[in-house]
Amino acid sequence: MKINAIEIRGGNVLDHEGKLWQVLKSQIYQPGKGASVVQVEMRDVRTGTKTNVRFRTQETVERARLDEVEYQYLYDEGDGNFAFMNNDNYEQMSVSGDIIGEQNIYLQEGMKVILQMFESEALSVQLPTTVVLEITEADPVVKGQTASSSYKPAMLENGAKIMVPPHIEAGTKVVVKPEDGSYVERAK
Repeated sequence: MKINAIEIRGGNVLDHEGKLWQVLKSQIYQPGKGASVVQVEMRDVRTGTKTNVRFRTQETVERARLDEVEYQYLYDEGDGNFAFMNNDNYEQMSVSGDIIGEQNIYLQEGMKVILQMFESEALSVQLPTTVVLEITEADPVVKGQTASSSYKPAMLENGAKIMVPPHIEAGTKVVVKPEDGSYVERAK
């Protein structure tokens, strides 16, 4: 879909010079002399390289149309790729671990995720906002520590380390945010 450069917003994905670019920031500059320009900071979706581009305000650019499709996580393929299944037509897709990033340790069998797709290619994976995991190791409670709001280190079943309140012990199920790996609450 063609849009004027003045309509570019952060988060848009542009098809520019044969590559897909995610807009990080856009600003309109009005120099004292001459026409206004839009300064756009963007990142290549596939390689991760960043660049700054200037467009004239009336210049048209191609905004890529992304589809959000619900998939179900199946398993780790072992070679850095992960298998997902489309919930509508049961087709399976292999997604690179580079696309998922550090959140891949929070993937659980059967978990529903949203894949942002461009022409049947996965560009990003959105995990649920919270996941439930079991604590496998936790430091013992130190007497007198319960009065303060201190946290202690603990190990999750997926191998991730998080900080939890002192009353959490090994074997307890907790709710964690995959986005930053932070403790939310004890699972109900």
